[in-house]
Amino acid sequence: MRSALPMHAARAPRFPARWAALVAVGGGAAGVLAFPRFGLWPFAFVSVAMLSVAVDGRRLRTGFWLGYLYGAAFLLPLVHWTGIYVGPVPWLILCLFFALFFAVLGAVLTGLVRLPLRPFWVGAAWVLQEFLRDRIPFGGFPWGRLAFSQAESPLRWFAALGGAPLVTFAVAVAGAGLAEAGLALAPLAHRTVVGGVAVLVAVPALGLLLGVPLDPGHGGRHETIALIQGGLPDTGSLDIETRAEQVLDNHVRQTLRLAARVDAGTVARPSLVLWPENASDVDPFENPDAYAKIDKAVKAVGAPVLVGAILDGPGANHRRNVGILWSPATGPGAQYVKRHPVPFAEYIPLRGIAEAVSSDAKTVTQDMVAGTGDGLVRGGPMPIGDVICFEVAYDDLVRSSVSAGAQLLVVQTNNATFGHTAETYQQLAMSQLRAVEFGRTVVQVATTGKSAVIGPDGEIIDSSGPLFRSAILVDSMQVRTATTLATRVGAVPEYALSLAVMAGLALAFWRSRRDRIGESVQPVDAQEELITS
Repeated sequence: MRSALPMHAARAPRFPARWAALVAVGGGAAGVLAFPRFGLWPFAFVSVAMLSVAVDGRRLRTGFWLGYLYGAAFLLPLVHWTGIYVGPVPWLILCLFFALFFAVLGAVLTGLVRLPLRPFWVGAAWVLQEFLRDRIPFGGFPWGRLAFSQAESPLRWFAALGGAPLVTFAVAVAGAGLAEAGLALAPLAHRTVVGGVAVLVAVPALGLLLGVPLDPGHGGRHETIALIQGGLPDTGSLDIETRAEQVLDNHVRQTLRLAARVDAGTVARPSLVLWPENASDVDPFENPDAYAKIDKAVKAVGAPVLVGAILDGPGANHRRNVGILWSPATGPGAQYVKRHPVPFAEYIPLRGIAEAVSSDAKTVTQDMVAGTGDGLVRGGPMPIGDVICFEVAYDDLVRSSVSAGAQLLVVQTNNATFGHTAETYQQLAMSQLRAVEFGRTVVQVATTGKSAVIGPDGEIIDSSGPLFRSAILVDSMQVRTATTLATRVGAVPEYALSLAVMAGLALAFWRSRRDRIGESVQPVDAQEELITS
């Protein structure tokens, strides 16, 4: 008897849906292990593979709910620290909503299973999922992108060619190779197993090979730059901004200590000093005492200071999160206003609904106003690309600064609210990947840690010690003008791979429709053979 199955039909499920559900949940949990603090980056391959295995041969609707289980199991533990800031109910809503993007991914994968070169389609589908999740709604939620798990892996070098989306693609392709090999073990298909393992091994190997020509080495000039981490005595406090001037006083005190060391000749005088996000927890333009404290510290150290501050206005219920380049000679100068305030944290969309869901929303009494521009701060010893806190997760915001001429990237952040959770380390990994992506030294300066100097190769050159301690870092840093391919091509790889998925789904739909028609109109001899058999 000849098979009545169409040539391109999807493979039948290897096990019942209830077991597939466990595999999907396990895949989400494995994904968490790939990110800091665990930092076991190969588990990203395992995570992708487990989702691919779970949805293999399933119907679209089954792939949807399996993808949803995967997304919930991944996001809930990964970003549990958000519950500290906005409360447990908004944390659950956040994770369960964005798990829908993984549900769509699961459904899409069931359609792409019909196509040849499955690892390519799996990789492209992951890029599309992140493309959507990074943008909608309210500017999206890019935390937990596969790329951000690879800051310490050889796959980070793909970022210099095509940015974070190309790293995600490479991780997902490797994971799909692992899935292919696993699915081919029973029944054993030697060629498929070898092919899958070859893909799994080839992707990291290619990353290692890319690291040789792409490593920026020691090009460019060097500048001595200082980081001031003021520190705080307590952890995880949502009301940090109610303690007027305490944060500011800590940063002024540490800057004066740096100035004393410079005057004593124990450290070199820096050409630039960096303070973290909202190091001035009161508006220095409205508070003469705060202005005087900052000005005194800047003049004492004798170098421009990038001051993170919270400014009032433009309206009575508004404020701005800014970086101010403060000169020892002329005072406050160029400013950068955070372009992507965090929804439901720095501003409250749909305030009436949000306050009904969680009383914590009422603690945000003033909404942050978004800034504009390219994020470039001029007037210091070099053009600075200022990135404030969560903005480091958004490709276009960081890229715009480098494209405009930034020779140094500065991530000003305040992680005090999140205590000793993994948030600090997850953000640091993003900064490491950005260093490779744009070929720039990245300086992450935080109120309570972790502050760090990251070389253009993504390696951490210097960092502060335990969290919630004061620290002063003074380092000679590489300042570069050369741009990476990723900077020049921008979002083209992401758009191309996302469009490829659309084309792949159209092709899969056409093949499925053709096969169904072929099954319903079989030749007479085939029908007779089926009847007699």
